[in-house]
Amino acid sequence: MNRLLCILFLFLGCSVTSAQILEVVEISIDGNKRTKKKIIQREITFKVGDRIAQAQLSEIIERSKQNIQNTGLFIKTEAETLIENGKLKINFTVSETWYIYPFVIFELADRNFNVWWREQNRSLERVNFGIRGIHLNLTGNRDKLKLTVQDGYTKKYELDYFFPGINKAQTLGVFANVFFSRQREIAHITENNKLGFYNFEEEFQLRRFRVGGGLTYRPGFYTTQTVKLTYSDNAISEDVAFVENPDYFFNNDVIQRHFTLEYNFTYDNRDIKPYPLSGRLFSASIQKDGFGFIKDVNALKTVLTYHHYFPFTKKISVAVIGSAKINLLRHKQPYTHVSSLGWGDDVLTGYELFVVDGLDHGYIKSAFRFQLLNREFNWGKLMFIRQFRQMPLKVYFVINNDLGFVNAPFYDSYGTFNNQALWGGGVGLHFVVYFDKVIKIEYNINKFGDRGLFLNFDFSI
Repeated sequence: MNRLLCILFLFLGCSVTSAQILEVVEISIDGNKRTKKKIIQREITFKVGDRIAQAQLSEIIERSKQNIQNTGLFIKTEAETLIENGKLKINFTVSETWYIYPFVIFELADRNFNVWWREQNRSLERVNFGIRGIHLNLTGNRDKLKLTVQDGYTKKYELDYFFPGINKAQTLGVFANVFFSRQREIAHITENNKLGFYNFEEEFQLRRFRVGGGLTYRPGFYTTQTVKLTYSDNAISEDVAFVENPDYFFNNDVIQRHFTLEYNFTYDNRDIKPYPLSGRLFSASIQKDGFGFIKDVNALKTVLTYHHYFPFTKKISVAVIGSAKINLLRHKQPYTHVSSLGWGDDVLTGYELFVVDGLDHGYIKSAFRFQLLNREFNWGKLMFIRQFRQMPLKVYFVINNDLGFVNAPFYDSYGTFNNQALWGGGVGLHFVVYFDKVIKIEYNINKFGDRGLFLNFDFSI
């Protein structure tokens, strides 16, 4: 009798297990008019023939939808499933975004909007204008082409191209860039942790030329390696080199030429890259400036960055970001190679108007975020571009708290924020529009009592 019961329980257990395992027999894709199907298939985390536990099906499909969205090619991705007798059919429907952006350039030349508004008195002389053409999906292979012709504060010409999958497995990519710019005003020195400018209308103060290219390797979904080689040829006026800042290039030099070799490793499994709510990002890079037969610079640095996003509920999440930059060659560097905090993503809350220069830096930034709104608005015929008629909008209340430090053994004259612990914090509202456009309105303060209302945009494409 006991043996019969054991056999019965074993049979029932096997039946339950079999009912919970689904075999993927079909994956279909709809809605892609320009994008090739292989580009979308590359982001799906399973394939025909795989066996998936039904209890994990929703999570697996959601991860694939996020991967597809993170390509930046689609406004929305939806998935429908059909289950019959343990067989699973899945259909992904995508809504393609607008890929061609020919638009007039009218942008600020300063580091951010707040510097232009408060430090430069909203001067229209510090505005760039011109034409920029960007195609996010030139041949349907997620290849990106960018052409810039710009006048105004900085005269700039740039051509940039990236093709992410040159081999059949779509693991190897190539990119190239050519850049040239000139400007009559130059940020030639840092004084009291703010940039000092020199302007002489009769002569260009800074000329930059750069050409480079490289390879990317992405064997899976979340790991990417990049190798990049660049040649730079920069020049400044004699006024800057001999009078204003002899250390700009060092030794009163007016020309700086060098090769740069950079390697970067990135692991990125964040859910929504433009504004993550869960997941992790780790990156490590090493960069050598100056080698071979042209080496007006001799610098070697490494940068480590780690992001972690904790979702506690559907509306509450916490972001923690840490970063460290270390110069492995410990001698004094030219002014062009001492930028630390105040540029790009390396800005502490409350220090939007300042720069802190040095050889090394480290910081930890944290943000508590509470979702106030999650809606989709339909503009209808008011929006003449069909892809933008459906506008997803999310609004978050945010509390920021940042700590940082800049090690500056040679650069005490640039300001008093170096070589001491820095703190900044504040509160604000973040608006996430069309999945990847972010607007931030924040009221921030730092340890020195500087405070104010700050506005930041991230419309990068």
